[in-house]
Amino acid sequence: MAETLRDILDAAARGVFPPADGRTTVLAQPSPRDAGVLALTAHSVVFTDEDPRWVHETLRATECDALAATMNARFLAALMDRTGRPCDTIDVLLVGSPLPGETELVLKEIGDPAHPRVVSAHRRRDEVRVWTADGGVLVLGCGVAGRLEVAVEVDEGVRHRGLGRALVTAARQLAREPVWAQVSAGNARSLRAFQAAGYRPVGSEALLVSARGGSTGC
Repeated sequence: MAETLRDILDAAARGVFPPADGRTTVLAQPSPRDAGVLALTAHSVVFTDEDPRWVHETLRATECDALAATMNARFLAALMDRTGRPCDTIDVLLVGSPLPGETELVLKEIGDPAHPRVVSAHRRRDEVRVWTADGGVLVLGCGVAGRLEVAVEVDEGVRHRGLGRALVTAARQLAREPVWAQVSAGNARSLRAFQAAGYRPVGSEALLVSARGGSTGC
């Protein structure tokens, strides 16, 4: 059976990665909604329904080191133009395994609020669940290739008190499978919170999201 993006993600969550051979693997999109680029150590994965020959030819045209080509601005711009999809940022991709025990937070699960973090989650994820804590919001949902993804929001007035770390730790305690997080590389405060909560960096990801959406399953 041919390898899928979910196969690669599941293996990475276990600490097993593609060979560090400098190559780029091109795979079909896991859903109509999600296309993009995943850069691992010396190996990249481009998940798109575009012709793989076009992908490889465009990578060569960047005229940069093969290890950096998939995250090169020229390639990403060409991929956005080709697909007609936007890309907000290049994220650090992290993963945390399920964690036993009860959360230290008092969490209240809610329905479908209009919080901007939750509205954004519904555009990018399926089967979204939302909890509130005193001063924070925790969101879990099925994102790229059906992986379980977490997003959190901490109110300005209660920042620098460890709430972000507690929220992303709670996500691991609520989960029965690995929990994935996408964090902008420049968001050092958020990166520190995830790493303090035991999340491990896996690679970088540039996600191109279709405005039409499309279920990924979970």
